[in-house]
Amino acid sequence: MKRRAFLAGSAAGTFALAAPAIVRGQDVTTLRVHQMLPAQATIPSKAIAPWAQRVEEASGGRLKFELYPAMQLGGAPPDLFDQAKDGVVDLIWTVLGYTPGRFPKSEVFELPFMVTKAEATSVAFQQFVEANSIDEFAGVKLLCVHTHGPGLFHTKDPVTKLEDLKGMKIRGGSRIINGLLAGLGAEPVGMPVPQVPEALSTGVINGTTIPWEVTPALKVAELVHNHTGFSGTHGLYTQTFAFTMNLDRYNGLPDDLKALIDQNAGVETARAFGAAMDAGDAVGLKIAQDAGNSIVTLDEAETQRWKDAAQPTIDKWYADATAAGFDGKALHEAAQALVAG
Repeated sequence: MKRRAFLAGSAAGTFALAAPAIVRGQDVTTLRVHQMLPAQATIPSKAIAPWAQRVEEASGGRLKFELYPAMQLGGAPPDLFDQAKDGVVDLIWTVLGYTPGRFPKSEVFELPFMVTKAEATSVAFQQFVEANSIDEFAGVKLLCVHTHGPGLFHTKDPVTKLEDLKGMKIRGGSRIINGLLAGLGAEPVGMPVPQVPEALSTGVINGTTIPWEVTPALKVAELVHNHTGFSGTHGLYTQTFAFTMNLDRYNGLPDDLKALIDQNAGVETARAFGAAMDAGDAVGLKIAQDAGNSIVTLDEAETQRWKDAAQPTIDKWYADATAAGFDGKALHEAAQALVAG
């Protein structure tokens, strides 16, 4: 795979689809993959790169992928979905919550205490989208959706009970999570995850909500030394992600290559992305442990207090769903059933 960086300020014409080259008498289609995290982060290195290599090899060299991490092709993380939809790039990986209101039914997986492990929850999320909200991905070829593992707090000051969160400026990654933080007593500060290290360093935020897996790439365990999670099988929250392809680019492929893309999309791809997140959680946790950081797991009674405090976030989402014309409670129950397996 070639990995070349275009200047972020390049004109849109720079991103025009590459003309096929000829290798051994066959057309070679080169596809650009754009995403917001450093190349060494979990999904870029452990999910996207292996996916691209696998598809390249299975295509007999007729497909090639160029990987562009850290927004090297320009724009900001909230632009990624439209970059693929509009053909500015060919494939993207993004956080759905970066575009509030655009995926209202899929948003159900961001509700409090939905997530178990990333692999199982990602499979459930893929199944949910295929059954209930595939219309939200009209205009792109959906390769997979997935979630991260249990989200937790990484803070400068310890959080050992609900009251400790009061007044803390905490980064949240989506509309739902920011609403949850406000309901728990924090002061939510919304921002894409690449901005977290600078915001922690400069005091813009006192802590962040992220899973363990992304902490190494952001060096969070060096910037803060307190980490707080929850008892039980369900984590406080998760964020939702999508790996998508420009629809015209997909439709323009020969039938056998479209079939190859199809074979590397769907539930099993969601499972692989989720499994990468779970493995990344173990790596991030070990780094914090080795650094001697304080790692707190709230007991069952304290966790229940947070669940009770989070209920208004769920109730508000139900009301928002009703206003939008769909049954949020029914979708929540369907999502919970899929997560439970």
